[in-house]
Amino acid sequence: VPYQPDQLLCSPSSIQDFSGPGSHGLDVENPEVNANNTWIQPNVPSKCTWELGKPTSKSPHSFVLPVKKEPKILSNILQKIGHTPMIRVNKIAKAYGLKCELLAKCEYFNAGGSVKDRIAIRMIEDAEKAGVLKPGDTLIEPTSGNTGIGLALVAAVKGYRCIIVMPEKMSMEKVDILKALGAEIVRTPCTRYDAPESNVRVAWKLKNEIPNSHILDQYRNPGNPLAHYDTTAEEILEQCDGKVDMFVAGAGTGGTITGMARKLKEKCPGCKIVGVDPDGSIVALPSSLNTISADETTMEVEGIGHDFIPTVLDRSVVDEWSKSNDTDSFLMARRLIREEGLLCGGSSGSAMAAAVKVAKQLKEGQRCVVLLPDSVRNYMSKFLNDKWMVKSGFLKDVQEHYPWWWNIKVQKLNLLAPLTLLPDVNCQKAIEILREKRYDQAPVVAESGLILGMVTLSNILSSILAGSAQFSDPVMKITYQQFSKINLDDTLGKLSQILENDHFAIVVHELEQYNADGSSFMKQMIFGVATAVDLLSFVTPKNKSQEFKDEMLKAASSTIIFSMAESEKNN
Repeated sequence: VPYQPDQLLCSPSSIQDFSGPGSHGLDVENPEVNANNTWIQPNVPSKCTWELGKPTSKSPHSFVLPVKKEPKILSNILQKIGHTPMIRVNKIAKAYGLKCELLAKCEYFNAGGSVKDRIAIRMIEDAEKAGVLKPGDTLIEPTSGNTGIGLALVAAVKGYRCIIVMPEKMSMEKVDILKALGAEIVRTPCTRYDAPESNVRVAWKLKNEIPNSHILDQYRNPGNPLAHYDTTAEEILEQCDGKVDMFVAGAGTGGTITGMARKLKEKCPGCKIVGVDPDGSIVALPSSLNTISADETTMEVEGIGHDFIPTVLDRSVVDEWSKSNDTDSFLMARRLIREEGLLCGGSSGSAMAAAVKVAKQLKEGQRCVVLLPDSVRNYMSKFLNDKWMVKSGFLKDVQEHYPWWWNIKVQKLNLLAPLTLLPDVNCQKAIEILREKRYDQAPVVAESGLILGMVTLSNILSSILAGSAQFSDPVMKITYQQFSKINLDDTLGKLSQILENDHFAIVVHELEQYNADGSSFMKQMIFGVATAVDLLSFVTPKNKSQEFKDEMLKAASSTIIFSMAESEKNN
């Protein structure tokens, strides 16, 4: 289909929304723009007119035909996007007793290491053809990392400046790769998408300040699902000779599963589409699946799940949703690596963990395809690392020999009574309080008791010196929202593992709180903040009090009694 630049989007006028000052600017008539005309929400209602059975000739979009055969010599690395392998999953399918054939579409074989390479080149080249993106312009994108890597890769080849805005929880491996590709990195707190400090809002703030800058906006850009409708789905159909009975994929922006599902529904009407959504996200349907507990407010798996419904996600083409959790996801990802040799990332584990459950519906001779989005390269210091897995509670510690204090409870530490700050306390007052009370750090807590994050004296001062904060700003502006929590009943061994990477851990204890109607819920209260100094003070021999010696004797006595019982049993 010939390219139609004036019909890049379902609503042609909104093409202006991509451009920063010095280009087209914001379309102030566009109702999607917020009251201050400074940003466009990533969850505005879709204007897409796609319907199953509707001829593609009536589509307002251009279509890109997949290349059937790669040239022997590639003109640049961008030609290595697509044509990813389909690999049979053998041992895991057998272990779960599946009767169907289980296949993995390994998207980490793309040039930049993830499925997002496909949308990066599509969105950029669509914008170039439409005349929106010109040589020397700047690309800005809020992303969990993979789209950023894809955009940075394309920008490096094509010569664009690239700024990536990503949340703090994303792995340092992604940051290092982005920097190596020449991208500029802006880190933001892990917060609601519409909060002023979110990666989405910060990206729009930058766009409004930087001339000739553009947010291609993966959450709204039709090139996102179209990239998969045109290429990924076509590759799968070709590799499977047109026979696909079930397709399983995670949902991040939703572009992958939307584009894939639409094409598969057209070509394989009987194919069941299963979407995977992590606990703590609200994307799945029915909404009753999306119950969120206090422990699920932070998702460790990267790249899937949201606290909003992205514009490009069409949930009507998903037949079934499966919720995933961090533990099952990471353990399955490690199994895929160890048992199948598939060097995939954590969200691949989410998809496969769901697939081995839902694929039990299929019979012999049927086929389930699972999309593995990215590579383990991005997570070497996270789920691939045993210490990180143990510290995060996803693996049991298998260490054989522990120091004497390892299994003693955190509650035995002599912690100072906690000092907390409300989020509206200004930086000047926070400095005065911390200095007066002789504290280095303090939790920031809402009036409801919800822990919002941590501030440290050094961070406040460095932020003010760097110009990123003023004395009059509320501490919430610079609150560090990635922090570790530990319970009073946890062991000092677990605390020591946390302190290998973090400067502190917030010690909490849970209490059951009742409402007037008799219902109850668990509420976390801060007991204190534990640092390496607290742990070191406790484990230093001169500080072993008689109380803890008694505990060691009690533990030793238990061991002796157990050994005697075993001896009697053996005799």
